[in-house]
Amino acid sequence: MYLHGSSQINVHGHLEIGGVDTVALAKEHGTPLFVYDVALIRKKAAEFKEAFEKEEVPYQVAYASKAFSCIAMYQLANELGLSFDVVSGGELYTAIKAEVPMNKVHFHGNNKSPEELDLAVKAGIGCVVVDNFYEMTLLEETCVRHNKTMDVLLRITPGVEAHTHDYISTGQEDSKFGFDLTNGQVDQAIKQALASPHMNLLGVHSHIGSQIFETKGFVMAVEKIFEYIEHWRTELEFIPRVLNLGGGFGIRYVEGDEPLPGGEYVYQMIKVMKQYAEKAEMALPEIWIEPGRSLVGDAGTTLYTVGSQKDIPNVRHYLAVDGGMSDNLRPSLYQAEYEGILANRANEEATDTFSIAGKCCESGDMLIWDLPLPKANHEDILAVFCTGAYGYSMANNYNRIPRPPVVFVENGDVQLVVKREDYEDLVRLDLPLSR
Repeated sequence: MYLHGSSQINVHGHLEIGGVDTVALAKEHGTPLFVYDVALIRKKAAEFKEAFEKEEVPYQVAYASKAFSCIAMYQLANELGLSFDVVSGGELYTAIKAEVPMNKVHFHGNNKSPEELDLAVKAGIGCVVVDNFYEMTLLEETCVRHNKTMDVLLRITPGVEAHTHDYISTGQEDSKFGFDLTNGQVDQAIKQALASPHMNLLGVHSHIGSQIFETKGFVMAVEKIFEYIEHWRTELEFIPRVLNLGGGFGIRYVEGDEPLPGGEYVYQMIKVMKQYAEKAEMALPEIWIEPGRSLVGDAGTTLYTVGSQKDIPNVRHYLAVDGGMSDNLRPSLYQAEYEGILANRANEEATDTFSIAGKCCESGDMLIWDLPLPKANHEDILAVFCTGAYGYSMANNYNRIPRPPVVFVENGDVQLVVKREDYEDLVRLDLPLSR
């Protein structure tokens, strides 16, 4: 059994997170329930920041909030000294409601709408990461309308493919994201941005994928970018002041996953960037990164209540819980794997292997295919680990299932940060048939 962060088994044989008994949490708040280990989030953020500060280089660590967004999470990230990566008007609006500093907000996305850009410019955010020429035109028009200038980065695809799932690889040439580095699009975008009186071009952004366990891809991305910097300097009179290398740093979901400490990714980035900057006889650009999953992924645990079982002799033993793809879409979306335990009987030896089924009306609603557990009973509490990234943020109302609540736990304290939806919430926006 691998326990993350502050998780431990208490004297009652129950799983405890942040000094709080998860069985008591399930009783008080019901299940499914997302539980976040705040101390672990603090630790992860400190690892990234300390690596930059030890090397004494200019930097920003921006929380990639698509991993998990709510008002309290933005406020916690701000408390930890992080910047903010948002990818929609909804995430931006949540950050505004959280009253975080707007100059620390970076706006991503491959199809920002005029309304979203209008909100961003009016709010005075720190940076727009421009993804394409259509967006550049929209941003120009928006800045003209508000008589404002916006700092921008250009998102580029460096032609580096991370060793990850196809759906979460983004740095290769054939990608929906960004300007291609090899076909001249980046040069054209740089010229257009430099010619605009309403855009202040800070540098470029690169993101090669997600759930990455090694540093080679990031090093290759830096090498690719620096191959072009001398060309930009001589031909376009442009030297990036900021290089944003994105995120994608992996976490341990299951046995066999071997991610590096957060600081190790940073040290390798800094090492290669210093080498290339010195070779190019230029000042080291400010380095930005965007951890999301690696900050909150293994800090999150989902609690479920065990319901029905179906034992097919010599085939499979199904164990159903009161959630599923409505609160964790990742297994159905790209075959993500998880580990878990019975939170109320955490010390008991595993004697059987179960396949954990969700309650949605879909054959593919399976959370874990083969999970060793003790003989499970109705009303046991199943804890599934490492659901802090893309669990709640992808949660949905399929089958009209209300989305779960979220609690933060730390040093024995519990804070409810997202309330549970109820049936009335599900019909709140519905309108009756008009005849």
